[in-house]
This record gives sequence, structure tokens and C-alpha cells, in this order.
Amino acid sequence: MSEFLTTGKGPSARHYFAPPSGSPSMWPGFLAGQADKPVRVLLVDDDANMSRVIAHELLADLRINLLGQGASVKDGRRLIGQHDFDVLLVDLNLGDGTGFSLIKHMKAMRPLAEAVVISAMEDEQHALKAFGLGATGYLVKNSWFGNFAQDVLQVVNGGLSITPSLARRLLGKLEPAVKSGAALKRSETKEKLSERETQVLELIAAGHTSEAIGARLEISEKTVNTHIKNLFRKLGVRTRAQAVMLLNL
Repeated sequence: MSEFLTTGKGPSARHYFAPPSGSPSMWPGFLAGQADKPVRVLLVDDDANMSRVIAHELLADLRINLLGQGASVKDGRRLIGQHDFDVLLVDLNLGDGTGFSLIKHMKAMRPLAEAVVISAMEDEQHALKAFGLGATGYLVKNSWFGNFAQDVLQVVNGGLSITPSLARRLLGKLEPAVKSGAALKRSETKEKLSERETQVLELIAAGHTSEAIGARLEISEKTVNTHIKNLFRKLGVRTRAQAVMLLNL
């Protein structure tokens, strides 16, 4: 049965919807995250209430296997060394250091794993720094739009996961820069993106997978991936997160 979970007290309390146990019947078989092969997740957050909320959501979804939890950089490094995992959910403010250092360590040890930030800090600078270190998600705590299980599934299937209000502000930086032709180019290439490549980049920044982008633009997934390959070359980047980070230029 579904239920609401609460963090905080009084006027500052926030409520989260915890989905019922089980795997959605419409989840396509070709996507990562199946009941017989769930996505493996580590969670590192020193906020006990928040950890409980997130863990409850993850454990309620048969497509996800929560392998371990920690509350510090030390815990995170231990978990990263002990487990084969797919996604690290990590807070930025940990008692003995920062989530940034843990993301950097994770990428050195497990380069194919995804990192998703969970933070109370809703600003572009922290998000862009996380993306620059290789994160593929940035989720703001106490957001009404949180669904941590879906966010995990999003990143392991090639997408980005960003709290909508933050994503909108990042996109707000993109539009005027595109018109001036200044933001979407590297100084060493001086090469602008095409209109279609710009559309694809905007949808990447909004967290859409290649399949979803193709459906929205009415082109094939193969064509979408070709556009992504071309815009990566023009921007001099290797990942979707690095491309999104250029929105700050």
C-alpha cells in the first residue's frame, strides 16, 4: 500500500510519496533495471531522516537493489571498495568531507558507475561542479518532485536526472547564449552547433534519454545518437554531463 513519508517538523516539514512495493508492469524489458537483474545502488547521506526516506523508496521497487548505506566519506570509500554497484547516491555535505571528493574517488575506482547528488543546495555552481566531476544527476532535498527510484533508473539508462526547478534555471542560461552563438562552442573549435544539435542538447539537459528525444523530435534513436556524437565533438566533451556543464559558459 502506498504511503507518505515526512522529513522535518512544523512548517518546514516536507512530505514524500513512497510507491507501493513491486515492479511497474509497463517497464520495458530492454531497459536496465529488471526484477531479475536490479540496479545496484549505494547511498551515502548523513541526514538520517532523508536516508530513511530514500531507502524506503528504493527498497519498495523491485528494479533496484540497495546494497549498502553510509553517513560519511569514510563510509562511502569503504562501500565503493566492497561492492560492485551501478549508482552512487551521495550528499554533498558529509561530516568528514564533501560528496565531491567521494564522486572523484568513485570515478577513479569504478569509472562505469553513475553518481547522483542529493543535496539541500539548489544552485547552478554546485550542480555544474558535480557534473564536471562526472555526476549524471543532481537532486534537491525537500523537493516535491522527488522520486528517487525513477531517478536511479533514469541515469542507468543513459539519461540525466535533475530536479526540475534547477534544470529550468540551467536551461535559462542556454537560450540567450545560443542566440549570441557564444555559449555553445569551445574557444579552440569556434564551431557552432546546428539548430537540431541545440535541440538535442536542451533535451539532454532536461534529463531525456536518446529514445525519448527521438520520440519528441520525431527522429530515430540512431539519428539522435549521431547528433549527440557530433555535438560532443564540436564541444570537445565526452559525456552528457560535461555537455550540460557548458550551459554555464
